[in-house]
Amino acid sequence: MSVELNFHQTGNPDAPAVVFLGSLGSDLTMWAPQIHALSNRYRVIAVDHRGHGKSPVPAGPYTVADLAGDVVALLDSLELESVHLVGLSLGGAVSQWIAAHRPTRVDTLTLLCTSPQFAPAQPWIERAQTVRTDGIASIAAAVVGRWFTPGLAESDPELVARHVAMVEATPDEGYAACCEALAVWDGRADLARIVAPTLLIAGEQDPATPPATLAAIADGIADSVMHVVDPGAHLASVEQAGHVTKLLAAHISSHTPANAQRSAAVAAGMTVRRQVLGDAHVDRSIAGATEFTAPFQDFITRTAWGDIWSRPGLDHHIRRLLTLAILTAVGNEHELDMHIRAALRSGMDPDQLVEVFLHTAVYAGVPNSNQAFALGKQALADLTPKPEENTTP
Repeated sequence: MSVELNFHQTGNPDAPAVVFLGSLGSDLTMWAPQIHALSNRYRVIAVDHRGHGKSPVPAGPYTVADLAGDVVALLDSLELESVHLVGLSLGGAVSQWIAAHRPTRVDTLTLLCTSPQFAPAQPWIERAQTVRTDGIASIAAAVVGRWFTPGLAESDPELVARHVAMVEATPDEGYAACCEALAVWDGRADLARIVAPTLLIAGEQDPATPPATLAAIADGIADSVMHVVDPGAHLASVEQAGHVTKLLAAHISSHTPANAQRSAAVAAGMTVRRQVLGDAHVDRSIAGATEFTAPFQDFITRTAWGDIWSRPGLDHHIRRLLTLAILTAVGNEHELDMHIRAALRSGMDPDQLVEVFLHTAVYAGVPNSNQAFALGKQALADLTPKPEENTTP
């Protein structure tokens, strides 16, 4: 019987859904880099396996099919006919089962640092016994020691400590029962049944599921594509977050219908546009649109806001500063005035406007910066609350 899984959902509810399934001993926060980067474009759902995170811990034994059934039941409850499925390690095993046995539920499949069979079984059985006897804390440091390369572990001890705490927070029985599920699972014969476009990502230094293991999966799934990230150990999605996210985004985008991508871009752009310019300004622009100007509104929302402003490479604050500097340099007073006011409403320190306009004066000319200062002065005057008049006689 399936259990009701804990999950975190963000992004555009009308966009294509991307579902993340994590590693043994993790919770859904392990996907934080990917959630942040993809939620502007997709409906992102990160899931805690049974016995992990905030999901229930039913009595064992568990099987990989049981864990997959939990995920399918979640998709049913969310009324999702099909999703882009992403799984790492244990999550990769669960994802393989779903793709092989419920193929219509999977639009694309991405498998990271996983295996079609976690043999031999005895080490998993022994690990389960250790956890039941001594507690998960007794092995947490050793587990995380395989998640990151020595270089990263040495340079970022806080990252390691945070993930050790994640493992330690996993319920003993949930961890042990999932170990036993992996011990008996063998998905090798099912690989040929997987028809979803499949991306495989391996970590060059992964001691648990090395590139050769991912290559065996690639050999079994028709037309699959494999990448190796270096450096990268078992939690490559964290160690190589940027690279992995780009590979994942490109894979999903290349197998998403153009109309769905367009709708997702418009929705993402509208979200960012409102974040940057404010609801009042955006509502006025939409209300003032006509049949003649509507194509331009769509273009700006989809391209400027949904594509450029939504890229993960620069945060919104830096993009604000760049926009202010560029508009000052080209002398676009109307757009500059709008962005000055939007920046001040968002809480930007006026001193930062001063620095932008001074810097621009050196490289783009004093007259343009002089006008920028004038617009900034007026915006501050208009947006600064006026003290109430003293009515005391």
